[in-house]
Amino acid sequence: MKRGGLLNAQLNEAISRLGHGDLVVVADCGLPQPIGVPVVDLAVVHGLPSFAGVLDALLGDLVVEGVTAAAESRGAAAGEVIDARFGAGGGGDGGGGLGLGLEVAHVSHEELKRLSGTARLFVRTGEATPFANVVLRCGVPF
Repeated sequence: MKRGGLLNAQLNEAISRLGHGDLVVVADCGLPQPIGVPVVDLAVVHGLPSFAGVLDALLGDLVVEGVTAAAESRGAAAGEVIDARFGAGGGGDGGGGLGLGLEVAHVSHEELKRLSGTARLFVRTGEATPFANVVLRCGVPF
């Protein structure tokens, strides 16, 4: 048994196959799943697992060098979750912020859906909050 980190076998396998520059979509339960992109569907019921919880678990195992979110998420609950994890000031807010210091690129929701079709992995959460979707670009740990 693993000591910690990601426990979902399908998600572990998919993460281990990623390389530098690969795209990973972490999505709410409503974002359309693109044809041809491998999907790890973690959704159980609305709200479980949460977007924030899955994102935090992934960030424990995944090196991220770029982030893209829908412009519509700005000022919404989903945008606050994204900013807390990736913005430079996220570490001291007490809300699970990692403060990775990455600038979040914003595109239209329609463009984000198109971008998801180029991903190497699509992770579906049970989140039922509008615009709780992010595209992560994998980095390297050196």
